[in-house]
Amino acid sequence: MPCRCAASTSRSSAVKEKPLPDQKSHGRSKAGVELTDEVLEQMASEAEEGLDVAGLRRRPGRPAMGSGPAESFPVRLDPELRRMLDERAAADRATASDVVREALRRYLKAG
Repeated sequence: MPCRCAASTSRSSAVKEKPLPDQKSHGRSKAGVELTDEVLEQMASEAEEGLDVAGLRRRPGRPAMGSGPAESFPVRLDPELRRMLDERAAADRATASDVVREALRRYLKAG
């Protein structure tokens, strides 16, 4: 169930009101809504009722590579090999990681 509280309204429709003198402010939401004790209590009770995860926005992150999560694999390179890698990456307008992945794919297919 989507959050119905004032703190979840979009930036364009957010009401930017000052808290009443007897309410403590905890800052503002990304939408600019004043986060008072009352607003936070309302948000907490809505969360306890259950959150509709389908209504949540997906955060941007690294794009998927292949069939599953990519794994980091550290490799030590001598200075000359690293210089050649950087030069090739610059010539290809790619990252060093892109060049290493492509070289490894080609090498493993050739073997």
